[in-house]
Amino acid sequence: MTIRFVALGDSFTEGVGDPAPELPNGVRGWADRFAGLLARTDPDTSYANIAIRGRKLRQVVDEQVEPAIALEPTLVTIYAGGNDILRPSVDIDALMRVYDDAIVRLRAAGAEVVMFTGFDTVASALFRKTRPRTAIYNELVREIADERGAHIVDYWRFDEYDDPRMWDIDRLHMSSLGHANMARRVFSRLQADEMLQPENLGPLPVRRRLEAMRADAAWAREYFGPWIGRRLTGRSSGDGLSPRWPELRPVIPEPV
Repeated sequence: MTIRFVALGDSFTEGVGDPAPELPNGVRGWADRFAGLLARTDPDTSYANIAIRGRKLRQVVDEQVEPAIALEPTLVTIYAGGNDILRPSVDIDALMRVYDDAIVRLRAAGAEVVMFTGFDTVASALFRKTRPRTAIYNELVREIADERGAHIVDYWRFDEYDDPRMWDIDRLHMSSLGHANMARRVFSRLQADEMLQPENLGPLPVRRRLEAMRADAAWAREYFGPWIGRRLTGRSSGDGLSPRWPELRPVIPEPV
């Protein structure tokens, strides 16, 4: 069966952290790369990506699920809720009822569905406090996947993302290396006969304390401050952006 792949979600799936100025919204991302891997097995693979950065779970469901169903996909990936978990007052149980309904609709449309657990933030000084909320979210995601027959990509257990080189300079999104690794992870989850190994980057380079302090100061000025500003004013990094690939399009196979 020819693969019609549609990717839904927020910045994780849009591709933020994997710059590509020549592409829509200036990014590439794991979903583009994963589509290229699929095209190696099925050259007729087509692909759409309607994820937009900054979207919370209800926005992803309200704005993206029906347009995805209209494309008659055979495969859908969806990752939503990360932006909700950053907020201490989030009602995770209520959110997951919305998420469950979305998965039911996608499965009823005949699509295979891939869901993701959230990343373990134990190594992050900034986001470590979200760890208990993420753990609850992950258990409910696994429950939905079990009940609805969806696949799980267990991001929580991917230890290679403890390496800072897997993360963009903003420390919130995966780097190009992280996106390339995630594409292989998702492909391996669905194509068990073609296991692609996680990225092996070798030992971390040694960085002096003064260099680390300067990097922390630059990050706070360029990324953390603006992020806090958007939260206080109710703005989103995705305001004014459109989906990168709103219609199914042919895919060039990803090089080995």
